Amino acid sequence: MKLSSTALLALAISSVTATAYAESVSQEFVPTQLNSTNAQAESKGFVDGQSLSGTTRNWYANELLRRGGNFHYQKHGETQDTPRRINWVQGTILNYSSGFTQGTVGFSTEVAAYNALVLDRSRKDIANGGNRTLAENNGDAVDQWSKLGLANVKARVSNTTLTAGRQNFSSPIVDVIGNRALPSSFEGVTLHSEEFDNLSFDLGTFDRVSPRTEQSLSKFRSEYSATGVETDHVHTAGLNYQPLRSLKTSLYAANVEDFWNQYYFGAVHELGDSSVLSLTTGLNYYKTVDEGKKSMGEIDNDTYSLSFGLTHQAHSLTFAYQEINGNEYFDYLHETNGIYLANSLLSDFNGPNEKSFQIAYGINMAGYGVPGLKFNIYQARGWGIDGTHYKGTAYDVNSLDGEHHYEYGIGTSYAVQSGPLKATGIRATYTTHRASENQGDGSINEFRLVTTIPFNIL
Repeated sequence: MKLSSTALLALAISSVTATAYAESVSQEFVPTQLNSTNAQAESKGFVDGQSLSGTTRNWYANELLRRGGNFHYQKHGETQDTPRRINWVQGTILNYSSGFTQGTVGFSTEVAAYNALVLDRSRKDIANGGNRTLAENNGDAVDQWSKLGLANVKARVSNTTLTAGRQNFSSPIVDVIGNRALPSSFEGVTLHSEEFDNLSFDLGTFDRVSPRTEQSLSKFRSEYSATGVETDHVHTAGLNYQPLRSLKTSLYAANVEDFWNQYYFGAVHELGDSSVLSLTTGLNYYKTVDEGKKSMGEIDNDTYSLSFGLTHQAHSLTFAYQEINGNEYFDYLHETNGIYLANSLLSDFNGPNEKSFQIAYGINMAGYGVPGLKFNIYQARGWGIDGTHYKGTAYDVNSLDGEHHYEYGIGTSYAVQSGPLKATGIRATYTTHRASENQGDGSINEFRLVTTIPFNIL
């Protein structure tokens, strides 16, 4: 008797699930109770709890455009083409955090100085810099620059903290992005509460972003807009809830004034024991609709990704499917990492009506006697990109008709385990992306080498 492909797939999934149950992770319900600890009651004081620490990151990237693509730079007042762009920057963060004062309400402050030193200053190499190397209007690199990356005050009651000023913030819609020599940060007011042991809340309102490669604050704009329109205010709220020992969920919403309202739901479920076989299932869903003056035009977008990760001892294998349902890009705020989708890689695989699939393999060499060393490899493909039904003007997608692309990458990372350089991270990646004629990411090869060294002074 022949089995259909659907029956074979169902049989394979049921076999995996049964094996994963061999060493089952607890599926126990977690009751919501008040947190047994009180962070403010344990305050050491403004001075006794202070710290002075930081990181220094050496960030190198070498890009090569293929299939006739070129970057541009100025030479003797004329525009020149080059297929290669090289950026090499040393980014250093020095962070001072006071302790919280003692009492029912505690106060503290945080200040961080960000400094960038450009190690490759060739006008041709940096090709006007982009969001990698800060450059003057004529294309010359700004050799060295600094700014206040963080500057805020905090008030805390029990396990609830109010922060005002320039700060880090992490959520599925507004999130610090740290994939350059220096990270972004946000200007605003936030409230984070952990009064319950399996339930936390976030509220935030922001009016400016401090970009990764700029000295000044900027208004918010979208990552994929073709018009560069800006907004003054972003408001967000959300919660993280763990109903089971094996299940974590998140629910967030954001109002980007006159752009859109965006809603997010995410869930991660773990099953089994990785020493035998474990299965991690991840779901990410975004709903985006236009708002207010509709500065980004009409938007009605449903986007999701679903991933399945199998882990056996040192080995992991992940499959991820992602789909964009909308005639525009799935968009998010520029200078944020507000895209918690499984197939957001070098390309975001977020074209109008795009579908994509990724397969990835990773190995943790700790299982073979080399703790801290990891390797990974992946391939992703996107197809069915269709922007021909888009009626707005914010996105340049009308020429996207059946576009497709693929990407593959290999990487290795090592974290120093002991000694004066403990926790230093070194990561090398090589990525290739190939696209059909009108797909926006183009055809490119990129090599990155990033070394991050943390240090403590106080």
